[in-house]
Amino acid sequence: MSKRPPLASERPSPADQALENAILALQMQRPDEAERLASGVLKSNRGNVVAAQILGRALLMQNRPDEAIDPLKKVARRSDDPQIETLLAMALAAAGQRADAIEQLQRTVARRPPFPPAFAELGRELGNAGRIGEAIAVLEGGLVLVPDFPDLQMALGHLHIKRNDRVAARALFMQVLEMAPQRYDAIGALAQVMALDGDYANAAGLYRQVLAIQPGDALTRINLAKCLLELNQRGAGEAALRAVSRDAAPLTGRAITALAASPHGRFFLRPSDAAKFLRGDKK
Repeated sequence: MSKRPPLASERPSPADQALENAILALQMQRPDEAERLASGVLKSNRGNVVAAQILGRALLMQNRPDEAIDPLKKVARRSDDPQIETLLAMALAAAGQRADAIEQLQRTVARRPPFPPAFAELGRELGNAGRIGEAIAVLEGGLVLVPDFPDLQMALGHLHIKRNDRVAARALFMQVLEMAPQRYDAIGALAQVMALDGDYANAAGLYRQVLAIQPGDALTRINLAKCLLELNQRGAGEAALRAVSRDAAPLTGRAITALAASPHGRFFLRPSDAAKFLRGDKK
């Protein structure tokens, strides 16, 4: 027996369908398409919160934060939505308006019920501004309101690394991994702590776990190479750095730094010679 066709009332509206397609475009790393679809919805409904969120994220993905600020501000004034406010703060910070971003986030974290991503973002911005003590207080306050929220624990752990409290950072990253063992950013953060403690063998093992989940993560490949060089596994470390230079050319500078920084690495008088070495040039 054939199914009856959906009633007109059951079909998504053109705007809803456009937003579904825009969300899919973001997931598929097509921010220009997401921008076009979300902008079309906002033209007919300026207060559409979902469309504003998509547009803001699409513009940020394209490194156009200045263009994201105005539409996000307009919707934020109408909606009092903490997600929009947090996204607006991210756009402000990316556009170099850190003071305004912090002010916006301070208003958002005062809302109830609490919106944990706003606490995480405020902690990061305060930390980036060098206000580490304030940042830690914000994140600890957020965890009082929303205990065991992984993103807050991750942000707090990274702040503890900034003030060289590796014991506290390790404990937080371990807590996150107890809740989410496959969370690769927590695995990588724990590896960073181990490397700072000089435990390069275990750090390398954790970086390999990250790459098993995210094989294209070029920064993790560089971090693994650093550990291999520290362990005097020069051949493997240099091969890893060559692979990064080949697959992610913009990170060649970091690869050169990693090569020169290790006591078992190589030092070149000219960066061009280091680049040739990583490319495998024989001359």
